[in-house]
Amino acid sequence: MGFFDKLFGRQQEEETTMTNLNIGIVLGSTREGRVSPQVGAWVKELADKRGDANYTIIDIADYKLPLLGEGEATGAVAWSEIIAKQDGFVFIVQEYNHSITGALKNALDYLREEWNNKAAGIVSYGSVGGARATEHLRGILGELLVADVRVHPALSLFTDFENYTEFKPAEVQANSVNEMLDQVIPWSTALKTIRQ
Repeated sequence: MGFFDKLFGRQQEEETTMTNLNIGIVLGSTREGRVSPQVGAWVKELADKRGDANYTIIDIADYKLPLLGEGEATGAVAWSEIIAKQDGFVFIVQEYNHSITGALKNALDYLREEWNNKAAGIVSYGSVGGARATEHLRGILGELLVADVRVHPALSLFTDFENYTEFKPAEVQANSVNEMLDQVIPWSTALKTIRQ
């Protein structure tokens, strides 16, 4: 096998590995009237165009997790299974009282090993782009051995939403999401080797 054949074979192997990555887009709110499904759908649409991973929306509302330690968590097994299948994440984060939602914190706390040695990007929104929620989430992710990437799309309730409810992102935000994914994908690829 010649040099170029080896090189081409390696490129094919790398491309196959990347398309085998599973990246979960986690919706971090469960309240009625939430806008996270709109934001998550937009991120997934942008991500799917890249063709570099399998992107799945994971809505924590679907798992009906009670407060940790209070009541029977009928969705806990399914929650564990879906998170364990992922190689990385994009968290859709809303700012509540300068932090993340209680529902997202609860969902994160339900698991441990399933989060370990994976990468994550954060897309946040709020009156200041959800920046304070993102900073809180970064600390939690660090404790769970999730490596969060630097690029952070921050959406403003004033400029990226109409009447605070209809998501209409500024054009520049799509570039920010792609730059974030440019970091999430190689980090997820690298961390996958640690788990194998």
